[in-house]
Amino acid sequence: MTQRTPLYDAHVAAGAKIVDFAGWEMPINYGSQIEEHHAVRRDAGMFDVSHMLAIDLAGCDAQAYLRRLVANDVAKLTVPGKALYSCLLNPDGGVIDDLIIYFFTPTQYRIVVNAGTAAKDLAWMQAQAANFNVSLTPRRDLAMIAVQGPQARERFWTAFPVARAATVMLGVFQAAEWEVDGVSWLIARTGYTGEDGFEIAVPAAQAAGIWERLAAAGIKPCGLGARDTLRLEAGMNLYGQDMDETQNPLESGLAWTLDFKDASRDFIGKSALARRQVEGKLRQLLGLVLLDKGVLRSHQKVITEHGDGETTSGSFSPTLNQSIAFARLPAGVQPGDAVQVAIRDKLLKAKVVKPPFARNGKSLIQ
Repeated sequence: MTQRTPLYDAHVAAGAKIVDFAGWEMPINYGSQIEEHHAVRRDAGMFDVSHMLAIDLAGCDAQAYLRRLVANDVAKLTVPGKALYSCLLNPDGGVIDDLIIYFFTPTQYRIVVNAGTAAKDLAWMQAQAANFNVSLTPRRDLAMIAVQGPQARERFWTAFPVARAATVMLGVFQAAEWEVDGVSWLIARTGYTGEDGFEIAVPAAQAAGIWERLAAAGIKPCGLGARDTLRLEAGMNLYGQDMDETQNPLESGLAWTLDFKDASRDFIGKSALARRQVEGKLRQLLGLVLLDKGVLRSHQKVITEHGDGETTSGSFSPTLNQSIAFARLPAGVQPGDAVQVAIRDKLLKAKVVKPPFARNGKSLIQ
């Protein structure tokens, strides 16, 4: 049975095309996916991300628990509201999920996980908590809205001018709590588009009214279709396509999320990743730009001088006006290399590039 977010009725009223996404009835677009994409790159758009799950972590062992649970090191978080991106790994180093952790105090955190893996993630987290004095509270009483684009913050402040003082000084990957009518909102300067903006977590009962005020301020409602092309252009992985439990961060463009600095910290999956590093010949996740006419999709064979690889995500890029993809390629392949992609019964030419492809409204491809 599919689930609905608190904003479902607002999507239907706005004429959204609704699809099943990870068991949730979500808007794929409101008419033109390309127009929604450009709105985010050039002005401001908003997404309903309430299908994702916020989990509140509390307890005297919260920091120690997270230092064991995830590959990045939460000990780096010392400023209230600061956020950290990390992978949740299994003992073999495979990616159970990618997530964001918000720090409030050493005994209080919020973790946001993907919709399709939420039940699995929560069960895994609870199992790993057995030897720690912590509690995990899933927050399905919340709605989450992402407001993204070069004008996103200004338009958000137009809708909620009293929030400016609490959020104008927020750094990237930092959040602030703001009280509205006695109820706390969490406003984070994070996102999944490569543009500036906020992700806000609010009581579910307030979501529809907030969405309406944001739309009145000129922020365009956008669906999952535009969110996918935006994140791909911005070089951001999608769980289930670019990494999963059979793939490790070292071969998924996520080595930067692994923190090995504290030799005494033994996070889950650490020893398996160390073995892979010693073995060498690691595959790598790089970008492709298609030079011939066609469309790159996932699971297409990529032929290189160093062996074969495979695309993991692919789409037409509205910003670049050409087809782009992520591909897991053999060691030795370098940005600038010419490769071929098997599309149907043809071998089409493509160029290897280093993601991201576009951010801040501009192409980054040389």
